[in-house]
Amino acid sequence: MTKEAELRQSKLLALAFFAGAASLFVLTLFLPQTWWTGLLRAFSEAAMVGALADWFAVVALFKRVPIPIVSRHTEIIPKNKERIADNLAQFVREKFLDTDSIVALIRRHDPVQKVAEWLVKPANTELLGQHLVRVGIWMLDFIEDKAVQGFIRRAVHAMVNSVDLSKSAGTILESLTRDGRHQELLDEGITQLARLLDNADTQATISQGIVDWLKEDYAFIESMLPSELIGRKGAGLAVRLASGILNKVAADPKHPLRQRFDTFTQEFIERLKADPSFAARADEIKAYLLGDETLNGYLGSLWGELKTWLKKDLHSEDSSLRQRLVATGAWVGKVLAEDPQLRASLSENLESAARGVAPEFAGFLTRHIADTVKQWDDREMSAQIELNIGKDLQYIRINGTIVGGLIGVTLYLLSHAPQLFG
Repeated sequence: MTKEAELRQSKLLALAFFAGAASLFVLTLFLPQTWWTGLLRAFSEAAMVGALADWFAVVALFKRVPIPIVSRHTEIIPKNKERIADNLAQFVREKFLDTDSIVALIRRHDPVQKVAEWLVKPANTELLGQHLVRVGIWMLDFIEDKAVQGFIRRAVHAMVNSVDLSKSAGTILESLTRDGRHQELLDEGITQLARLLDNADTQATISQGIVDWLKEDYAFIESMLPSELIGRKGAGLAVRLASGILNKVAADPKHPLRQRFDTFTQEFIERLKADPSFAARADEIKAYLLGDETLNGYLGSLWGELKTWLKKDLHSEDSSLRQRLVATGAWVGKVLAEDPQLRASLSENLESAARGVAPEFAGFLTRHIADTVKQWDDREMSAQIELNIGKDLQYIRINGTIVGGLIGVTLYLLSHAPQLFG
């Protein structure tokens, strides 16, 4: 049975009680006027008064009753809609959304513990993975490819535009060279160069280079000299000289070459940060990147390739993403279940977050409730309230009929007490 039918049935029942009392009153007018007839009349009169009084009280809540003087105190709910909205919102805020209630709710239900208990069950983590995969597939189908491609392109362009390449490079180098760390790079370079010079293939290349130089620039002299021997000796000499210089630099932290390297590095950093020519060159690089068809084409196809791979993996029975989601969920559950300190810490943070968010959330929700109720149509609001509580209000009318009749009987008996006990 619908709410409308229940309300209609309860109204008819209340009306039937009133009709019964009225019928009894009319009947007593035609009966012989005895003590018992008077008793029945007193009952019926008081029952009608009680029924009508409660009918007025119930109807006055929702509608205007056109009775002089008292009519201005009818239609109570529509006239007080805004006050009802504010009071309702305030009631919800004070009784349900206050900070202490929300914190107590968190402590009572311990959501962190419940999440841990739920995740440690393999069936639940498998179910979670399946749901997340379905959501992922739905999102991939829902998202428009061109819009995402455009977003990626705009995001990359905005990022490139916002970066000062020259100053950024200078700042990065400055950080990398702080506390003489660039000297470590120089030491590593010296070590690698020494190994290269010590290599037989490198020395053979130097030797052949000397021979080729003699043949090209001094062909006549080269034809009369043992060029191969000169090349080998020259290569050995060059290697020994270079190795000697490198060893001195490596052994002396204050070697002039190191100092020149420091000076060069510092000047280069300053030029990167302040030299207009470097800044102009950086702008040229940015303009090239932003206008390069290859880069922009790659950015445009990046989402398509990623989406194709994601959809293929998510539709696969042995989806690697789903397996990782399941494994991650199981790991989180295991860690939470085995670490009471972590659970306690998360619960404390959750309570702290609730204390911080609850007032603002409560204020937003109560304003929403009040504003929504105030926007309702007066008659529609009354109709909805009556539809939901009107059935119970009709029993007030029924009870008023019965109680009124009993009061009438009581008063009748009291008025005839001297006759009964005299």
